[in-house]
Amino acid sequence: MNAYKVLIVGMGKRGMHHATAFRANARFEVVGICDIDQKRLTDAAAKLGNPQVSTDAARLAHKIQPDLFCFCTLPHLRLPFIKMGIESGAKMIAFEKPVAMTSAEGLQIKRVLDATRVKVVVSHQHRYGEHYRKVKEIIDSGAPGRVHTVYGTATGWAAHMLSHLIDYTSWFNNYTDAAWAMAQAAGRGKLADLHSSPDYIAGVVHFQNGVRGIYDCGAGAPDVPEVPYWWRKCRIGAQGTEGFAEVLTGSGWRAVTKNGTQSGPGGMDYEHDMKPYIRDMAEWLDDDRNVHPCCFENAYKGFEIMMALTRSAAEGGQVALPLTEGVDEIAALKAKLPARKVLLTLADSAKEYPG
Repeated sequence: MNAYKVLIVGMGKRGMHHATAFRANARFEVVGICDIDQKRLTDAAAKLGNPQVSTDAARLAHKIQPDLFCFCTLPHLRLPFIKMGIESGAKMIAFEKPVAMTSAEGLQIKRVLDATRVKVVVSHQHRYGEHYRKVKEIIDSGAPGRVHTVYGTATGWAAHMLSHLIDYTSWFNNYTDAAWAMAQAAGRGKLADLHSSPDYIAGVVHFQNGVRGIYDCGAGAPDVPEVPYWWRKCRIGAQGTEGFAEVLTGSGWRAVTKNGTQSGPGGMDYEHDMKPYIRDMAEWLDDDRNVHPCCFENAYKGFEIMMALTRSAAEGGQVALPLTEGVDEIAALKAKLPARKVLLTLADSAKEYPG
């Protein structure tokens, strides 16, 4: 069986994670890489078997015509690269979360993709961690009873972390459609970041099966004292009529259910999580029935929830889902969010939220 040809755009940390994992899988061949930084590109090529290189992604994509077009760029660069991947003739496009920075761009992306047969994967690969999978197994076993609440907290800001919180809790709730969302936000510091978002956002989501989602992300999020590393202070779980099960991104999992108290190890590990994430791309390329767990359909549901929470924080009130028209939520927050310093929950957060 021939290997699928892969072109990867962006040779930063995440681009190298992807490239290394593709190269380690015999089902893929890294035939091209691209970056606007020539030194970074040259250094990466030496580690990846010296594939074709270019600082011009469109030209390289046209030349190679990859089976899989992967881009790991900053979050404001989504739609142009998705169009580039389609124009290259790729069978699959893989890219980093979030889907987009605004619902206006997200809806454009969805319309473009809906007009094609291209398979699309969005990088919510932490779900492959053994601790995440164990929590999902416990939820699916029925041990916590009927799930009525899913929840996620993270000290990192929303453009980095909220997409993850929503995706994994939606997974715990079997990707049931959401009906509405409502949120509040505080802090303008990270609105100037390339990963633009409020310093803190907290809100609720009502899913159509009656499950309530509760999200707390950024400077005001609660501590996860079991986890020492700031970026991994994430608590994601589900509560039911007979108990709960939750994953701590940086420190294992635990559950208290009708079956008693359980806990186990686990931690975020790119080397571990990327391997099955990449494997499942090959299996979906092989057979349409093997839909990737991180497919665009699942990711887009979470993206809409994230944008609805952000829009609610800017406009006030509940926001109905699915979204029917696009808005620039970041611009709306910049116009409406008070210029008051965000109040911190953790002293350690001061280094990330100084203003």
